[in-house]
Amino acid sequence: MIHPTLDNLQHAISSVIVGKESQIRLLVTALLARGHVLLEDLPGMGKTVLAKTLAQAIGGSYNRLQFTADLLPSDVVGLHVFNQRTSEFELRKGPVFADVLLADEINRATPRTQSGLLECMEERQVTIEGVTLPLPSTMLVIATQNPIESEGTYPLPEAQLDRFLFKLSLGYGTREDAKEILRRFRSGSPLEAVEPVITVDQIAALQREVTTVHLSQPVEDYIIDLTEATRQHRSVEVGISPRAMLALLRSAQAYAFVSGRTYVLPDDVKVVFPSLTAHRIRLSMEAELHVTEQEVVEQILTSVPAPVEESV
Repeated sequence: MIHPTLDNLQHAISSVIVGKESQIRLLVTALLARGHVLLEDLPGMGKTVLAKTLAQAIGGSYNRLQFTADLLPSDVVGLHVFNQRTSEFELRKGPVFADVLLADEINRATPRTQSGLLECMEERQVTIEGVTLPLPSTMLVIATQNPIESEGTYPLPEAQLDRFLFKLSLGYGTREDAKEILRRFRSGSPLEAVEPVITVDQIAALQREVTTVHLSQPVEDYIIDLTEATRQHRSVEVGISPRAMLALLRSAQAYAFVSGRTYVLPDDVKVVFPSLTAHRIRLSMEAELHVTEQEVVEQILTSVPAPVEESV
């Protein structure tokens, strides 16, 4: 049985975002797995609305940061400023001090500025002029980038990409989705009606509970087999890292939990594997001319046999 608060959370987001149930479930999965999400899509697809809806539904703080070429690391994490009235330096916290941070068009900032997010995303802390400050343990970064506009952008470093649990895309949707969007937004935004359905403290408790979801030996071996397959595939130059393998384990546990189970099935691994893997592997120069990362990931899923499903 699906946890009632998680069911309410997905329903609250779906009341605004039309026809994207699978992406919403993966977003909630990332939240419970303590991961971050990279949304790659065209402008106007609802990326900002999705982030704001999630923040409202969990009753958490929300900050939006527009990444530009002149953005500095201190604009992201914060800095100490001199207060002339008190003659003392005071800490001015940056936008990362939030439960949900929307890093809009993240690839428009320089690598130096992008690196300001590394410590925040991995360790949930910020070091400002030698002083280390904790961030919310449930802090979620949702970053966006435009897949077709490359002028004035900087490709995300491999280390940055590896910090994103999932890379997702919303897409246009069906004709029926378009009709529903027109109906819902005709007299205003349904986002204004979204009320908190779960607290940040409850999310933290669920994140701890996710780690107790059972993983059988066959499923564990399946995760290892998939990991090794990304490193041995003829088209792949760099496969996924041990950190990514651990992320695959945790996200499979979280997806099983969101699905209302206390154990992981091979299908849970299959569902999260493409969104977790495609942005982490690097194809050889020759392979890039013939296949995409997504196609390689599908080939790996097809070629690696899944174990017989077992429950506990």
